[in-house]
Amino acid sequence: MSAKSRKKNKYNFLMRMRPVLRWVLRLRSTPKAIAGGLGLGTFIAFTPTMGIQLILAVLGATFFNLNRPAAVIPVWITNPITVAPIYTFNYWLGRHIWEGPPLTEVSRQFLEIGRTMARLSFWDIKDQIIAVLSMGRDVLIPLVIGSLAIGLITGILVYLFSYRLLCIFLFRRGKKRLLNNN
Repeated sequence: MSAKSRKKNKYNFLMRMRPVLRWVLRLRSTPKAIAGGLGLGTFIAFTPTMGIQLILAVLGATFFNLNRPAAVIPVWITNPITVAPIYTFNYWLGRHIWEGPPLTEVSRQFLEIGRTMARLSFWDIKDQIIAVLSMGRDVLIPLVIGSLAIGLITGILVYLFSYRLLCIFLFRRGKKRLLNNN
């Protein structure tokens, strides 16, 4: 891939993300609270808590005084389509620390959980939790270990990256207002 086409792909991605970025920038809160909400939501998105992730994000954001809408956005990373690859990777990582069943066997379970969750409605929270807990302790322990590690790493990275971006954008916006008022 040439440098020109990579630059074009990057530009197209940023253009598609523009409405989301504008919405985040319009949130009425401090950059620290918005970035904290995004980081917390990302952490929760990678934990095996499908079905209650939205509730956990809102409660966590309220408890830590972070921006609640910003905490809810990243939770949608984990959905019935992405649950199998995300949970498989998290399990693979956790299996390096805690012994568990073979990866291929567990990967099939995660695919089945994704199919089950696709059939359930949004409000079938109890059934979603039961689907995850039905895997058993020998699968859940490595999954939780890997999920916490990945969630912590990605949550911190998202916090740092979004905080820096928000500070830059808000500084530029303030600078433009100063220039326009003179």
